[in-house]
Amino acid sequence: MADRPEIVCICGSARFADEMYVANRDLTLAGVIVVAPGGFLGAEDLITDEQKTALGELHLRKIDLADRVLVVNPGGYVGESTSREIAYARATGKPVSFTDPV
Repeated sequence: MADRPEIVCICGSARFADEMYVANRDLTLAGVIVVAPGGFLGAEDLITDEQKTALGELHLRKIDLADRVLVVNPGGYVGESTSREIAYARATGKPVSFTDPV
């Protein structure tokens, strides 16, 4: 392991929570520090539009912390929020990779 482990920010649609969990686990076991979206899976976890906006901004700060971004996109799907995160990462010079072809 290097002096400081690589930091990877996972991005992707909430519909791929299971796939993001697997990516997080695999990266962590490989010695990577992972920052990822918060886990809001159940109907009881409904959030307001204000909270959604705040979480989107928080995720951009997570991208700032990362060395690179991994987009979890089964079937090549990339939604609106994830597209914004990809554009932000690229604009700030972060390498972006995908689990599936876009």
